[in-house]
Amino acid sequence: MTMKIGSRIFDTENNCYIMGILNVTPDSFSDGGRWNDLERAGRHTEDMIREGAAIIDVGGESIRPGHVKISTEEEIDRVVPYIKMIKEKFDIPVSIDSYKPEVIEAALKAGADMVNDIWGLKYDRRCAELIARYDVPCCLMHNRDEADYEDFMPDLLADLEETLSIAEQAGIKRERIILDPGVGFGKTYEQNLIVIRELDQLRTLGCPVLLAASRKSVIGNALGLPSDQRLEGTLSLSVMGVERGASFIRVHDVKENYRAIKMTRAVLNAAENSKEEERA
Repeated sequence: MTMKIGSRIFDTENNCYIMGILNVTPDSFSDGGRWNDLERAGRHTEDMIREGAAIIDVGGESIRPGHVKISTEEEIDRVVPYIKMIKEKFDIPVSIDSYKPEVIEAALKAGADMVNDIWGLKYDRRCAELIARYDVPCCLMHNRDEADYEDFMPDLLADLEETLSIAEQAGIKRERIILDPGVGFGKTYEQNLIVIRELDQLRTLGCPVLLAASRKSVIGNALGLPSDQRLEGTLSLSVMGVERGASFIRVHDVKENYRAIKMTRAVLNAAENSKEEERA
């Protein structure tokens, strides 16, 4: 299975790729204010590409717990210059991390190659229409207002099936869709752990899977550590994600995660090659 994002072809069946996070916000939970300057953001993007990032995900509004929602205009003013800068300076696909149709359209017009929607098209159905019209790939995340489930994993899968139905009705091609289990969104601490453990269940829906757990509170709760000390926990979850079939991992610390993922894929690929030799 392959997916085209921008000008690049991604082998989502046999590889796992890094989506590097570029938050151009003053208040993101772990790196707020570090990259909301074009020069610094450019250097950081260059570093992430050199360290192994295959996609850059640009976000202009913090979605941490207790965040202050900003206006659509402010979010557009934040993200568009950075998207243009990246597309002018670097040959790498760019994703826009937003759930607002006006922001998404402005980002796509500025050159973004992909949409990363944390509400799985359920916040505003116009997002689905835009993705279909521009015919770009999208990452659609599971989310709920409250962590209220009758049967957690079946309910989560049913929610994602609803997202896929919205996408289909809007005309989004299935081969353009990546699914994200939504670690840290609409889930308790225990449910976050469960969805990571059961990540391979998402593959039954027929789409590549992205895991975005970098530095999140599930790691802080498990290890009792602040966001700037969660690298080892992030690496552990990235490796588990690869083992459970994730095709994309969204992270802050690209170099370390790239190495951990490359090592994990080497072991998995060797195991698959051994099976092929036995069948031959």
